[in-house]
Amino acid sequence: MAAVATLTGASPTYAETWEAIMWPKVTADVFRLQMRIAKAVRIGRWGKAKALQRLLVNSFSAKVLAVKRVTQNSGHKTPGVDGIVWKTAKQKLQAAKALKRRGYQPLPLKRVSIPKQDSKKLRNLHIPAMFDRAQQALHLLGLEPIAEMLADHNSYGFRPKRSAADAIGKCFILLARKFSAKWILNGDIKSCFDTIDHKWLCNNIPMDRKILNKWLIAGYIEKQNFYPTETGIGQGSIISPTLLTITLAGLEKVITNITSTADKVHLVTYADDFIVTGATKEILENKVKPAISQFLKERGLELSQDKTTITHIEENGFEFLGFHGRKYKMKLLIKPQKERVKKFLNMIRATIKTSHSIKTEELITWLNTRIIGWANYYRHVVAKKIFVYVDHEIFWALWKWIQRRHPQKNSSWRIKKYFRNNKLRRWIFFAKFKDIKGNEQITELAQAAYIKIERHIKIKAEATPYDPMFKEYFAKRRYYRIKNNKNIGANTITAGLLGM
Repeated sequence: MAAVATLTGASPTYAETWEAIMWPKVTADVFRLQMRIAKAVRIGRWGKAKALQRLLVNSFSAKVLAVKRVTQNSGHKTPGVDGIVWKTAKQKLQAAKALKRRGYQPLPLKRVSIPKQDSKKLRNLHIPAMFDRAQQALHLLGLEPIAEMLADHNSYGFRPKRSAADAIGKCFILLARKFSAKWILNGDIKSCFDTIDHKWLCNNIPMDRKILNKWLIAGYIEKQNFYPTETGIGQGSIISPTLLTITLAGLEKVITNITSTADKVHLVTYADDFIVTGATKEILENKVKPAISQFLKERGLELSQDKTTITHIEENGFEFLGFHGRKYKMKLLIKPQKERVKKFLNMIRATIKTSHSIKTEELITWLNTRIIGWANYYRHVVAKKIFVYVDHEIFWALWKWIQRRHPQKNSSWRIKKYFRNNKLRRWIFFAKFKDIKGNEQITELAQAAYIKIERHIKIKAEATPYDPMFKEYFAKRRYYRIKNNKNIGANTITAGLLGM
């Protein structure tokens, strides 16, 4: 078996087949060099960091890892403008060998429009060709450790080991106490991904500038027409979130430098969404908001005047990442946002209503992945009553589905066929089916109310996996997460549950 290249600066070798690649060694080699890049940035040795980046993107280990990531992520079956996707091991290995800087010219992006999550407006996604995705993933391996060193401590979006739960946890810490800040600036950046200044990016993003510039000016194709790109980064590209993280890095320092401790000004960021707390409305309006506007202007960005609001924690509260927070009699309660609950249920009802001929077990599989995923996102806040309500509404949607499917049957027959009891649980929607071996199995509908509500333990603001001093810290968090996920599974995963 051929050996996979080590990242020592020697000429890279490669495995003869995709199956021969030793992935644990590949991952370890890449991470080892990423740690060296991060260390060079921490001590201010930017020349060394650049040299290490160059070593990384030229290594075979990084190239095969980049190809693996773009062929395993959620969009790996979606082609770019060339219509190509990599399915076979041979195609993947050939792609990894072809990842070179010399002669590289990216194809235009394929532009598609999808509905925004919280409005009727459309969001433009720009899909690169597979080879361009792999090139971006390769350079991202060298850029991510630098982004981690530059990012604001309380930036939580699209960063390793961080999540929306950490951002909401930080909001709770900042606002829950009796003497916490009472005013919140809800910031919204206008068309963020589409308007970032290309010149600023090329001058400030620490990576191969020629490659970066080629991506920025590649243009896009929509309805068979080519359009140039003069500003912005393609939302949908694998490297775009990290470019945005670096673009917004430093905002936290800017607003804290112009305020005092008594102003209670703190920033929490998740990608292009952010909130800023403040002791008074005047501080946020007259100090913080102008400073943010100036910071963004230098990068070609601006605040949306319609969507950027300043609210009181006891009057209107705040909305952030699909959550609504407000104080009631000095007690902070963070709940799922009403609009998000409504939208989730509308999606569930619509799917159930149109599933005329689908097998019951297939419907349960589809519902379980959505219910458990949605409930797990909100299980760290005050959500138990909403979970019960969601289960109730899904039950009635299913009951109507059963009535339409069996209009000639009576209620007793329908109940016996589609529902069963299990200890303290009653009215469990279930289905019997045979597995590939012919054995009879049972799958049951998951219920949001059975997912345990448990406060999330927020990540330390300064923690990053690219700093060795946090190695033990992340090991403990990983152990806790595995243990906690087993407990979640005991409460929610039922016999023969599919799709998880």
